Amino acid sequence: MDYENYIWDLGGTLLDNYESSSHAFAATLWELAERVVLHEEVYNALKISTACAVEKFASDIPNFLVEYKRLEAEVLEKPILFDGAQEVLSTIAAAGRKNFMISHRNNQVLTILSAAKIEPYFTEVVTSDNGFPRKPAPVSIQYLLEKYALDPQKTVMIGDRALDIEAGLAAGVATIFFDSSVSDFSADQKSVSKIKADHTIHGLREML
Repeated sequence: MDYENYIWDLGGTLLDNYESSSHAFAATLWELAERVVLHEEVYNALKISTACAVEKFASDIPNFLVEYKRLEAEVLEKPILFDGAQEVLSTIAAAGRKNFMISHRNNQVLTILSAAKIEPYFTEVVTSDNGFPRKPAPVSIQYLLEKYALDPQKTVMIGDRALDIEAGLAAGVATIFFDSSVSDFSADQKSVSKIKADHTIHGLREML
């Protein structure tokens, strides 16, 4: 795909975190409330958002989010990337093009990228600590467009959720939806079918 600027989501797009996050979520449910939930149901809810999963399974448990995030952070100290992630990022950088990232996580993202050995491929990483509204608000994308004088027609947003695509569309850039739902614990297919991105891929190497 012939773009000059690639704006990436992290979790579920480059970082294969839903599996490990689901285990951390279930473990926290058991630890705090001795509550058992199906792995597939947690996985699908987290695929929508953490807030969705908490509302569905743990809205009545005090301090659940704090404890879950603590346990998840321990798991993410050894991050697992999707197949082809490093190859795609390095190929883009080697071609003189730019990688950016927008994540809802705080500056822990930088630690994750360093541990995964992909931090050098990014021109800038925008985290929640920057203070921008969360996606699907396009503000963080607009910030990158303005700061680096990026041509929207040569810029693409890549993500695995509707909110990533909606943010890209609102900012006037191209969009790539990464649908990794070939797994047994896939997101709701009706939701996936409603995502109207410019391109849909099922593996990151398809971008090459």
